[in-house]
Amino acid sequence: MLVDSHCHLDFPDFAEELDHVVDRARAAGIGRMVTINTRIRRFDGVLAIAERYDDVFCSAGTHPHNAAEEADATLDDYLKAAEHPKVVAIGEAGLDFHYDNSPRDLQAAGFRMQIEAARRTGLPLVIHTREAEAETESILREEMARGGFDAILHCFSSSAGLARAGVELGLYVSFSGILTFPRSDELRTIAASLPADRLLVETDAPYLAPPPHRGRRNEPSYVVETARVLAGARGVTFEEIARQTSENFFRLFRRVPTPVEYATA
Repeated sequence: MLVDSHCHLDFPDFAEELDHVVDRARAAGIGRMVTINTRIRRFDGVLAIAERYDDVFCSAGTHPHNAAEEADATLDDYLKAAEHPKVVAIGEAGLDFHYDNSPRDLQAAGFRMQIEAARRTGLPLVIHTREAEAETESILREEMARGGFDAILHCFSSSAGLARAGVELGLYVSFSGILTFPRSDELRTIAASLPADRLLVETDAPYLAPPPHRGRRNEPSYVVETARVLAGARGVTFEEIARQTSENFFRLFRRVPTPVEYATA
């Protein structure tokens, strides 16, 4: 069994064949999928997909790209959404200084608000960070000092320093198809160095399809390819990576019903 801990099944890329996409994931051994909310004002869309499939769950959050668009979002918006049993995480929240689609102060404000939502609900926070490592680490350290919360650095492609800081703070680190790209030797070295109990895999579908699917729309079934590369980077079997990342997933995403084989992990 594998888990796709981060995908975007509500995106238009999947609208015409969502049932087939989910069926292909199941056939590939993907036992759970988490479809991630990027606009809290469109939360109903991701929730509808999670309610449609027993093995699909969702988050509630605002992506940093959309921080200005949803600057009026309140803490209560996230807390209310998180009451639904299919909501298993907050976010994705964070900082993206590569595109700067929203002013940086609004990104930071939204990030801190969603940290508080994670803290209050006990749900893990899904963190997006791009070209904002120092600022991300600073906010995480400040907020952890105010009260602990669970979190994951999703689609990790940052430095070894941020990975180490995340692990030090108790965070998990998730690897996407970027890990499989030919020029990702440094990232594979980072993945090999992290504690086994902090690792997750994801697709971030419809983006970042791994070889041999590069250039096509990504989908949850392709997380198998990322897991294979992660296993190779760490010098373990595919089966070991599948078991370890699934155990880690159920430990972090505690609201997701745990299969019997992982119940005592």
